[in-house]
Amino acid sequence: MFSKNPARRALGFLFSAEGPPAAGAGARALLSCAAMPAFHLGIVCGLVFGIVVVAMMLPMQFPDKRAALLGAFFNRFAIGVMIAFMDPGRIGWATGLITGLLLSLPEAIITKAYVPILVIGTMGGAVIGWVVHRFGV
Repeated sequence: MFSKNPARRALGFLFSAEGPPAAGAGARALLSCAAMPAFHLGIVCGLVFGIVVVAMMLPMQFPDKRAALLGAFFNRFAIGVMIAFMDPGRIGWATGLITGLLLSLPEAIITKAYVPILVIGTMGGAVIGWVVHRFGV
């Protein structure tokens, strides 16, 4: 996880688990190590997920479009943040899938659009869970 050495911790994204990368192994080391704390990664993933869902909803018509877009964005953003709070010892994608399902369920019940909301929420949650588990520190 975190190194006790402050210099190594500050430059942790430049090093793999075995130490500094060998000559020519820089790109592989950057791809093979975690570069961001799980909470920050969850916030970034939640923001991206929320923006993607809002972009998908823009062509649709709603009685109050602003409220619908804000509600969808914050629901998807909350999925990313809540997954980041979960215990890192769990299976990432499964935790994300369950969290996405549970946080999408109230919105699906209210709108009665079960399939699109639940499918997008669970799939996005699973992807975010995998990303946070794989790349989060």
